[in-house]
Amino acid sequence: MAVRNETGVTEFILLGLSSDPKLQIVYFVLFLMIYLLTIAGNLLIMVTIYVDSELHTPMYFFLSHLSFLDLGFSTVAVPKSLANFVSQSRIISFRDCIAQLFFMHFFGGAECLHLTLMAYDRYVAICNPLRYTTIMSRRICLLLVVSTWVGGLMHGFGQTFPAIQLPFCGPNEIDHFFCDTHALSLLACSRTFFSETADIINSGTLALSSFVVLSISYSYIISTILKIRSAEGRQKAFSTCASHILVVTLFFAPMVFMYMRPSVTFPADKLVSGFYTIITPVLNPFIYTLRNEKVKKSIKRLRGRKGFLCGDAY
Repeated sequence: MAVRNETGVTEFILLGLSSDPKLQIVYFVLFLMIYLLTIAGNLLIMVTIYVDSELHTPMYFFLSHLSFLDLGFSTVAVPKSLANFVSQSRIISFRDCIAQLFFMHFFGGAECLHLTLMAYDRYVAICNPLRYTTIMSRRICLLLVVSTWVGGLMHGFGQTFPAIQLPFCGPNEIDHFFCDTHALSLLACSRTFFSETADIINSGTLALSSFVVLSISYSYIISTILKIRSAEGRQKAFSTCASHILVVTLFFAPMVFMYMRPSVTFPADKLVSGFYTIITPVLNPFIYTLRNEKVKKSIKRLRGRKGFLCGDAY
């Protein structure tokens, strides 16, 4: 994508979370610890699923890709924030800002679709167990994952293209810790109706389509689970969906708050943005591993190995 900027603004200043030097050190340590945990947790899940042949099933295949998306999503925003916390200069070039904006929405859009895909996988597993291996074949799983990446690309371009059309003539201070659509729109020196409308339509289409699939999938899932006669069977079925429902809630709730509205600022914006870019990616590995005995046993076996014998991944 060619980045066009016909105005005099060639760089922006990210104001971050605070101008207090002491607080910046606190934020640096906190962000660094969380980011390292994010890397360790998501890499552990990806390696465990790749190495353990017992986890070469569609459910864990999708989980490993979710970990990759979480890792990428967090990496787009956190390293630059860490550098700004310990630097006197918080400058980001116009091109780097646009690139950060694109990749934030690319990974965010792909993860939104991927969580929807995981709901469909649980629907097939619970509502059509006898046909599960046929419906969710390796080829179909690969095509579904590729479709989430294509959807993420389309969402990223859809959010970025209106932003690069905005004229910026100053000021150039972004009241955020990363470049985002709302923050940039507020700095434009002319009306941003097209940009705001495009943002809402793009995000709304993604959110609405995901919500419809999620709602239909879980309506059938809950209906099927309630028909299970044994309490143990119902509990096991609910357990397989509980982690996913929690992750979906943690991801979608702040996203809807941030992007399904016009370009206005609220005091809670930075906190909400920090939640879905920093907190959610580090929570997901713990949510899935702490509630999944199979993954925990695989991690224990992985730690007990003297070396990795990597077979073919699913």
